Amino acid sequence: MTRAVDKEMIFFEIISWLFIAAGALLGVAGGIGIHRFPDFYSRLHAVGITDTLCAAMFLVGLCMQTGVSIASLKLLLIFIFLFFSSPTATHALANAALLGGLKPELDEEYHGHCFDRHPD
Repeated sequence: MTRAVDKEMIFFEIISWLFIAAGALLGVAGGIGIHRFPDFYSRLHAVGITDTLCAAMFLVGLCMQTGVSIASLKLLLIFIFLFFSSPTATHALANAALLGGLKPELDEEYHGHCFDRHPD
């Protein structure tokens, strides 16, 4: 009986570390996006997308590490808070930048032709 429990514990341990590693990779991808993209809006998009999923992956991995406990409930509450506050904060930053007069950088080749649906 103990071997089956040990195998199950090892399985959950491996899966939890995979979630944590995936969260770390998403965090690194968001950090690379901050440095690689040309303007504020592109950078905000890169970080806004990756940070919520990065946090979710970390928190799922940590929940699996703690098992069913009060710590898992606390981690779930943290995830719920981040799930709603992170996209809201990203939207608020983008809206404040737009209202403050910061224009997005557009590619010169496509500037003004984005919504042109007329055939040539």
